[in-house]
Amino acid sequence: MGIFKWIGGVLGFMLAPPLGAFAGYFIGSLIDSLSENDGSGYEEGPAGTYGNSTRRSHEEGQRNSFLFSLLVLASYIIRADNKVMHSEMEYVRNFLRSNFGEAAAQQGNEIILRLLEEQKRINASNPYAYRNQIRQVCAQIAANLNYSERLQLLSFLVEIAKADGHVSQEELNALYEVAQYMGMSASEVDSMLHMGGGSYGGGSYGGGRSGGGSGSSGVTLEDAYKVLGISPNATDEEVKKAYRKLALEHHPDRVSALGEDVRKAAEKKFKEINAAKEKIYKARGL
Repeated sequence: MGIFKWIGGVLGFMLAPPLGAFAGYFIGSLIDSLSENDGSGYEEGPAGTYGNSTRRSHEEGQRNSFLFSLLVLASYIIRADNKVMHSEMEYVRNFLRSNFGEAAAQQGNEIILRLLEEQKRINASNPYAYRNQIRQVCAQIAANLNYSERLQLLSFLVEIAKADGHVSQEELNALYEVAQYMGMSASEVDSMLHMGGGSYGGGSYGGGRSGGGSGSSGVTLEDAYKVLGISPNATDEEVKKAYRKLALEHHPDRVSALGEDVRKAAEKKFKEINAAKEKIYKARGL
């Protein structure tokens, strides 16, 4: 059966609740929906990193859990402002399509749509019900992913929120919540919002970029300081210390277990941190 390769089998920490409860429902529903297929429901993407079930490993289980966690948390961010934007959904679909193929994009899209419906259903009787589940999911993630892996997961969520060129106050609050629940600070969210250029402030990201936008050429000096999470009044030593800390936490090698596509996304973010550092160093004559 052509069941989604990254959602079948033994899925690392995803077996435990509450992610396990989400996964169990979707694995069952996807098996039902694919039961009439001829086994071609999975289409290997350009990354070419997946073989048959005999090649599964602990690292693949972690990667599978990371990707499913991304979908669960994405559903919370996408609906934070009570709108489901096409650009935000398309960011997720494009990520899956480019790395796993069209079938993966379609099935991932189906999962998010069902999560959005589930969120609406359980919030009807208690407006905080889904948030409480998200808090538990984040606690599970924090216990099983290292800090750098959690940073990359948060980075994907920030890019989803930025996909339509506008981050509402509701989306910003949801990003802060998720960061806190995963053991990270609001400053990590603020840093990521300023990566890649564009002005951000007061709950509105004005970069005008779609998800996966281009480079760091638009980074201003003001943005650069915010990427490093420091004030323009910081000393040279404080600038260097902030850069070293970010460079260590965001180094692509720290997420290599999650797959080449995730590592490449981390490399892009790492370059943006370095671009911010170079902008500040040049302005200070360092």
